[in-house]
Amino acid sequence: MAREQDVRLVCFAHAGAGISAFHRWGDLLGPGVTPEPQLLPGRDGRRREPRVTTREALLDDLRELFKEQPPGPYVLYGHSLGGLIAYTLTRALHEAGLPLPALLVTGAVPPPDAFAGAAFAADAPDDELMRVLEGFDGVPPGVAPDVWHRFVFPVLRDDLRLAAALRAAALDPATGGPVPVPLLAVAGEEDPVGPPDVLRGWSDWTTAGFESRTVPGGHFFVRDGELPRLLGQACRTVGRSGR
Repeated sequence: MAREQDVRLVCFAHAGAGISAFHRWGDLLGPGVTPEPQLLPGRDGRRREPRVTTREALLDDLRELFKEQPPGPYVLYGHSLGGLIAYTLTRALHEAGLPLPALLVTGAVPPPDAFAGAAFAADAPDDELMRVLEGFDGVPPGVAPDVWHRFVFPVLRDDLRLAAALRAAALDPATGGPVPVPLLAVAGEEDPVGPPDVLRGWSDWTTAGFESRTVPGGHFFVRDGELPRLLGQACRTVGRSGR
């Protein structure tokens, strides 16, 4: 019987965020799975670095991450914007002939060919953008408006520009299309942005098998415990398969 391998879970967060949503995942994922949250430039410890808003700039920033990969299987998970990042990275790795993830998981994000209104709100006036965010509980309670406008909106707007660019690139035959990697789409049962029926559209974006799962919660179910437990089980399945 083959020994179960440890699995790296490389994670990308939603727009406007750092990596705080993944802080408890080391405990919640369970044994044999190591979370590796990836902090994009322009926030937290990388706040002085220019933010990325194009596919090319994103891949340049991530290049070192996969230039020399540690041995063993890995899984990509991306939440909302992070799902588009994980897909884009998988597609780029395939184009470059580099080792692919054993599993690609997208959460809370419609596939590139489905409508996603928030992704195109980057240049909306502040009050309009705020209404869009309030529509899916994107505004945390207790945050002072001046802090939100000064520090959060600039990052969020650039992240929405990145999301729009990644969607466009995915629809371009030169840079998009299905990936040869199994794909799991996870939806929140109360998420108005990426409801379960819409996320099942990710089945058209893989040639290697598709599954969908629904977990409790709205758009930000990444902050709850059900998602990491689900991903931990998926990663251990990968580890047992020896991929």
